[in-house]
Amino acid sequence: MDVQTVEASPNAPESQGFDGGKRVKSRKRHIATDTLGLLVVLIVTAGGVQDSAGGKRILDTLAAQWPTITKTWVDAGYNNGVVRHGAAHGIDVEVVARDKEQKGFVVQPIRWRVEQTFGIMSRYRRLHRDYEALPDRSRSIIHWAMVNSMTTRLTASPDRTGQYLRPKP
Repeated sequence: MDVQTVEASPNAPESQGFDGGKRVKSRKRHIATDTLGLLVVLIVTAGGVQDSAGGKRILDTLAAQWPTITKTWVDAGYNNGVVRHGAAHGIDVEVVARDKEQKGFVVQPIRWRVEQTFGIMSRYRRLHRDYEALPDRSRSIIHWAMVNSMTTRLTASPDRTGQYLRPKP
């Protein structure tokens, strides 16, 4: 699970909020992916919603729609309330924290898949910034982008080496 803040369109002031960490009027995309980086749960909220509050909503949705999920990994932006909320649903929430001695960007184990999904989203022009007036439209555009990404993975030729496919041995 992770969250991404994107600058929102000025067309919908009631469905955006101020994100104090990024200092921008924005919306947040709270997502949960599987271990392949495929989107499982998506929630779009105003930028003022805390990461932990969105994380609890994701856990509620995961528990209701995907009862077989028993573990999820999150970054240090989620508090202990999310861990307890997950435990109440039977989901083990593990916080993957950075090593304090690390300098600069270092890929975190397991969590890089959710970051890869955000990277896939950012390749689509309409997702680089949230241009939609309604959060439901934003969700629809994100779902279209993920469908496009999955069909690209499925229809790629076997000899193609790219972002999603490993070369044939």
